[in-house]
Amino acid sequence: MVYPDTFEGFMVHSHEKWSDFQKEEFRPKSLAERDVEIAIEACGVCGSDVHTLTGGWGQARLPVCVGHEVIGRVVTVGQNTTTVKIGDRVGVGAQVWACLECKVCRSGNENYCPHQVDTYNCYYPDGSMAYGGYASHIRAHEYFVFAIPDNLESSIAAPMLCAGITSYSPLSRAKIGPGKTVGVVGIGGLGHFGILFAAALGADVYAISHSPNKEADAKALGAKGFISTREKLWNVPWKNTFDFILNTTDATDRFDMSAYFSVLAINDIFHTVGISDKAFPPLRTQDMMGTGCSIAASHIGSRGEIQEMLELAAKLNIKSWVETIDISENGCKVAVEKVFNGNAKYRVTLVGYDKAFGTRA
Repeated sequence: MVYPDTFEGFMVHSHEKWSDFQKEEFRPKSLAERDVEIAIEACGVCGSDVHTLTGGWGQARLPVCVGHEVIGRVVTVGQNTTTVKIGDRVGVGAQVWACLECKVCRSGNENYCPHQVDTYNCYYPDGSMAYGGYASHIRAHEYFVFAIPDNLESSIAAPMLCAGITSYSPLSRAKIGPGKTVGVVGIGGLGHFGILFAAALGADVYAISHSPNKEADAKALGAKGFISTREKLWNVPWKNTFDFILNTTDATDRFDMSAYFSVLAINDIFHTVGISDKAFPPLRTQDMMGTGCSIAASHIGSRGEIQEMLELAAKLNIKSWVETIDISENGCKVAVEKVFNGNAKYRVTLVGYDKAFGTRA
């Protein structure tokens, strides 16, 4: 590695061999005046990584270095960077750049910027490629770099930067709190955060799952109750109950949506954050008219929401359920296959970066 001109990362070269990683050098974008360079010490393994590697979301820009739940130490800053300093422990999520000038950005919704750059598998406006967190270092605009509270361990904080905020943002925007009843569909990487954060915000939370064996976990995470969708007519006792449903699964193509809509209170929302490789199931207007409900979706979260989430997690000692694996060619393979096979409980974080890349400046 000829640092700082090149970094090292674990790369995948084909969708056919989507879990075969090779450690190799790559050239990062040039350090801009408001950029932050981070020596990575932990990176969460997200379902998005798997969808990208397998080609489930379409052809990736190969070779690809995935990973967008990044924690590390600041080692270099651009000349006009003001929000962090060298030595700070910081995080980067699923976005590394936005124009910060358009109407969307000025409204505090930079996570919806039409010009945004994702953390990996995406080109910057100058044509350079963004590479993710299965690597020695990462560079990102300071606006998308976040101070990590001291009492949040890196391996636990890392998954919050994508899975955590993806679940937290819609709950925050819906003003979920005491007096609200929330259903969280799917108890996995996203869903376990949905339960943790909805409960932390003061709502009565119910886990809705096709896996009855997850009931104990759901209640340990903070759910008041558990609803098994394997039960025939599971929805009937719960009609008009929920002020908000957060769907975190990527299996909506197999849902009977009319059943889910029926358990919503009048004019409330079925909000999905899980992204499937398959199309949403066919819907009839009549399916929604019974409760006057709406369907919504969202994309990660804004800078303000991420900071708010991290502060809440630090204040209430909220901890994601995480398994750690040392990063290496085989470690990356084991990690992404565990997520692909649904064997993670409930997040995986890659650690041991100094073993793979040495002590970095």
